[in-house]
Amino acid sequence: MDDAHIIDLIKKEVIPAVGCTEPAAVALCTAYAAEALGVRPERIEVRLSANMLKNAMGVGIPGTGMTGLPVAVALGAIAGKSESGLEVLKDCCPEALCEAKKYMAEGRIDIGLTAESGEMLYIDVSCASGERHSRAVIAREHTRLVYQEGPAVPALDLRSTLGKAPAAETSEDGLNLRRVYEFATTVPLEDIEFINEARRLNEAAAEAALKGNYGHELGKTLSRPMGKGIFGDTIFSHILSATSSACDARMAGAMIPVMSNSGSGNQGIAATLPVVVFARENHNTEEELTRALVLSHLTAIYIKQSLGRLSALCGCVVASTGSSCGLTYLMGGNYEQVAFSVKNMIANLAGMVCDGAKPSCALKVSSGVSTAVLSAMLAVQNHSVSSCEGLIEDDVDRCIHNLTRLGSVGMKETDKMVLEIMTQKNTHV
Repeated sequence: MDDAHIIDLIKKEVIPAVGCTEPAAVALCTAYAAEALGVRPERIEVRLSANMLKNAMGVGIPGTGMTGLPVAVALGAIAGKSESGLEVLKDCCPEALCEAKKYMAEGRIDIGLTAESGEMLYIDVSCASGERHSRAVIAREHTRLVYQEGPAVPALDLRSTLGKAPAAETSEDGLNLRRVYEFATTVPLEDIEFINEARRLNEAAAEAALKGNYGHELGKTLSRPMGKGIFGDTIFSHILSATSSACDARMAGAMIPVMSNSGSGNQGIAATLPVVVFARENHNTEEELTRALVLSHLTAIYIKQSLGRLSALCGCVVASTGSSCGLTYLMGGNYEQVAFSVKNMIANLAGMVCDGAKPSCALKVSSGVSTAVLSAMLAVQNHSVSSCEGLIEDDVDRCIHNLTRLGSVGMKETDKMVLEIMTQKNTHV
């Protein structure tokens, strides 16, 4: 894959988002369906793949003080703007929220599981008003509209592409870890300076989060005397505090934009903030920071290509593996040591279950990020988990595919069990 295609790939996968990307994607699909209808919907039916439902059940919706899908769907229909992408709800106002609550109280919204679609990420929204009907479908990617029909728009139907492996997963000129490393460390600096927008957005999110009271307040707890008394006033504690505080705010539904990675804001946070905090406090140069951010984000993108957008494996494993690569580079590590850090991460975090997006994701992100630091420290001392142990092989790319095969294939039954447990203990979605 040449430099130009890699740059396009990063720009496609590293984009701003407000709130959790799963309910945002559902709101976006609803906005598409409502726009196709041409009038305010009277009834809305939403059908989701199991992974979409799992990831959208327990997370805060920005600007509402509310949790879950119904309010996201209602706001998508009433005030959502499809041209805003995953920031579809950024302009919602109190009046729109009041209208959304009426929608919910009047039972205008029906949410459930879709029939088997062959896609882990699948959103199907139908709207009706009188005799008017419309429908929109987003699949595979959080913003990938594959179907739209209704009286107010031209028909669009790309559903024939579903159920097939994306080209990026099967292409012979696809990424591997060495290509990721070579690109990040040698591409002209001016071609990748755009990645610093991730630094700006996610640092601002962490700073804003520390001024509020969000979620379980893990970030604030780590920054208080109690946290500093245990962890010390160190780079390590600062990395954990900044990363978890941004996640605290995002999962609680704060109206704070973050830079996402591969459709996940938490992954964007975990791929960005450990690298930014370490570089600042380790006095790395601006160029080193920029290249480390590209290494981190591109590693996460590479891993997600074979794992898929949604899976039974927690996304923080992927993003934290990326940040461990970035940290290793900032510590002076070479390619072999970056590969060591990946092996150390997989040996430790493989199998961490995703049980949906929710406030406690900050705890998982902190676990991933703390492991990223430890893995990088070991790697630069040339310590790596060996091929005699567990999922690890001599070839680092085979290690990565062992991880992604575990998450996408081996944990399918685990995924079903997680959703069963989640839906049985809740009476609504």
